Amino acid sequence: MLAENGITVIGVSPDDRASHKKFESKFNLNFTLISDSDKKLMKKYGVWGEKQMFGNKFMGVHRRTFLINEKGIITKIFLRPKVRQHAAEIIREFNVQR
Repeated sequence: MLAENGITVIGVSPDDRASHKKFESKFNLNFTLISDSDKKLMKKYGVWGEKQMFGNKFMGVHRRTFLINEKGIITKIFLRPKVRQHAAEIIREFNVQR
């Protein structure tokens, strides 16, 4: 759906490449996953930080989507992506910016 609209998707996580391969196979992903085990990229984008669940604090990934144009400029940040409608949301925003 996204690729058909000219949008390239790249996922980033701190998991290693072997873990990514299993995840890609299990969910039949059609986009690239990048391993950022040292968390440099995630820290640069501000998505690695303190989280809280059931009163417990821990470090983890804040799920975000960055819409980046062909010049490398971030044009939109989706702070709380909702899986079921997120692709449509991205396409809508992408088309608004054209």
